[in-house]
Amino acid sequence: MFSSIIKKSFVLHQRNYILRNGVRSLSTLAPKEVTIREAINSALDEEIARDERVFLMGEEVGQYNGAYKISKGLFEKYGPKRIVDTPITEMGFAGIGVGAALAGLRPVVEFMTWNFAMQGIDHIVNSSAKTHYMSGGTVYNPIVWRGPNGPPTSVGAQHSQCFAAWYSSVPGCKVIVPWSAEDHRGLLKAAIRDDNPVVCLESELLYNYKFTLSPEAQDKDFVLPIGKAKVEREGTDVTLVSFSRAVSICMDAAAELAKEGISCEVINLRSVRPLDTETLVKSLMKTNRMVTVEEGWAQSGVGAEIAAQMVERLSILICNCLTYEIQTHSLLFI
Repeated sequence: MFSSIIKKSFVLHQRNYILRNGVRSLSTLAPKEVTIREAINSALDEEIARDERVFLMGEEVGQYNGAYKISKGLFEKYGPKRIVDTPITEMGFAGIGVGAALAGLRPVVEFMTWNFAMQGIDHIVNSSAKTHYMSGGTVYNPIVWRGPNGPPTSVGAQHSQCFAAWYSSVPGCKVIVPWSAEDHRGLLKAAIRDDNPVVCLESELLYNYKFTLSPEAQDKDFVLPIGKAKVEREGTDVTLVSFSRAVSICMDAAAELAKEGISCEVINLRSVRPLDTETLVKSLMKTNRMVTVEEGWAQSGVGAEIAAQMVERLSILICNCLTYEIQTHSLLFI
């Protein structure tokens, strides 16, 4: 009798020690530096492992580890049924992705560049984004469309466009535009778990950038709400609004302007559909000035939409900083 009580007490003590030790190890998990490439890879890896319905498909995503090595190691880990190499036919595999989502799977469709996605835009907009509405809310299409958007390194004008304004004008889909490692992990995980189509516009020029990932963001169930912006820097004189790689431009500008005594508030939109107008209005009421910064063209851009919504709500001065209306490229030799 006495020995059984001692044994039970020892087991309980051991269990409590393990639990305490586990909690301690989680609470002391250190922040770590990761590249955007690593952040996306880990998010894909964890979501594919978490849900057997999730799979990745696209050009060279499997045996080649992805054109930008985003999917490195995933083919070896999960095999050809979960990491699916496709032919170079965007319209074809975009349609397969929509069909797979309608059948109950959760595909992540990678485009080598969003410029190539124009070949499959009929499926992205008409087959995917409109399905839920046209079915009277009875049919869902849980699919993620992702890949590099905007100007990359040393390519022509055909491969250097920003499609944020294009897709943000489409009802029925959500559009995320991540900047930091935390953004890429949390937003991509949220997109994969969402029952709606989600367009994920990444930047090739950010893939090698390193960011500090907090212990919270390293958790396998870390997700960020789609449609909620983040104030990256507090300020009082002017609000700088941007997304994706342009957030880096705004952060650098804010640091320089601070030397001249100008206090900038920097807002990272994180998504352009839905647009977090509440955070924008709150900041603008404080600073009374706003500058939007993006890599897209001026007319009908994301900044133009923000300006229109702010003017509807407040009487303030807004300036949009955009790209010249020319066919831009990033070739070094011209």
